[in-house]
Amino acid sequence: SNSKYAVLGGIRSTAQMISYELSMGLTLLVPVMIAGSLNLNDIVLEQGARGWFVFLQPLAAIMFFIGALAELQRAPFDLLEAEQELSSGYNVEYAGMRFAMFFMAEYMNMIIFSAIWITLFWGGYLFLGITDVAPLLGVLIIIVKIALSLFLMIWVRASLPRLRYDQLMSFGWKFMLPVSVLNVIVTGVFLVLQAEGII
Repeated sequence: SNSKYAVLGGIRSTAQMISYELSMGLTLLVPVMIAGSLNLNDIVLEQGARGWFVFLQPLAAIMFFIGALAELQRAPFDLLEAEQELSSGYNVEYAGMRFAMFFMAEYMNMIIFSAIWITLFWGGYLFLGITDVAPLLGVLIIIVKIALSLFLMIWVRASLPRLRYDQLMSFGWKFMLPVSVLNVIVTGVFLVLQAEGII
């Protein structure tokens, strides 16, 4: 179609995803570096030994959460479907079941990002230092943590106003990316010094 709202929404979405995926990807390196493994179970077990990574690396946890909000196009980062400006952006082309599928996919993505966030930073299936968890209890712990993460995402959406497009891009490139790079470098130096026995 020739709808300018859909085109502008698509352009905004692409620029937003590129700018926030970089910092989010760098933030994902931090728990991987601390655990020394890409295996999610090893990362969870390392959190059982060292403590949850949200307490060791609160900056990385917060930056991953902010990047996830931007990646999911949740408020205050929902510029691609800004109702006042773009008449729902690319959603303007859809109605009925197709429109409902976009919303279902949005909430499924929220659940997936929440599961990744709690696995990498909030101890996954562990609960407050208890390392020997029964499988059924571990599933219950994960469900509760995901529900709390979803509550936090919805709370942020209800509480914060939408950013302007230039503020969003400036925040992504001038703050999130440099801080993510610096965090990875500092964590790497600290881990090397710790391995050498200097710290």
